[in-house]
Amino acid sequence: MDVDVPDTLAEAHAVLDRYEAALMANDVAILDELFWDDPRTVRFGVGEILLGADAIRRFRHSRAAAGYPQRERLETLITTFGRDLAVTNIVFRRLANGTIGRETKILARLPGLGWRIVSAHVSLTSPGTVIDR
Repeated sequence: MDVDVPDTLAEAHAVLDRYEAALMANDVAILDELFWDDPRTVRFGVGEILLGADAIRRFRHSRAAAGYPQRERLETLITTFGRDLAVTNIVFRRLANGTIGRETKILARLPGLGWRIVSAHVSLTSPGTVIDR
């Protein structure tokens, strides 16, 4: 299996960048589009466990008016396996209060759909968390 094929890495990075832009702009339509529309899709959030695309959509639409807390990415790590699977990890800082968070996404290239998020996990860290590289 080829790991980190440059064009596949670039494609996964583009999906991650598109997701981040949509998240910061509260573009619910793009956020919905980027998640695989399937009952097996999972999103574990800071305060919610969302099982299936319908649950994820309900969550997005219920918070659409409030938007998402603005953040900046501190680290972006992507590893691809073959040409159709990518694991992305970001470390971010919430701008309002400096809280450090982490987010993992699994992306799959699906026939007829292109890249979709099939699993996501977001969590916030405790004060004083160290980022070690």
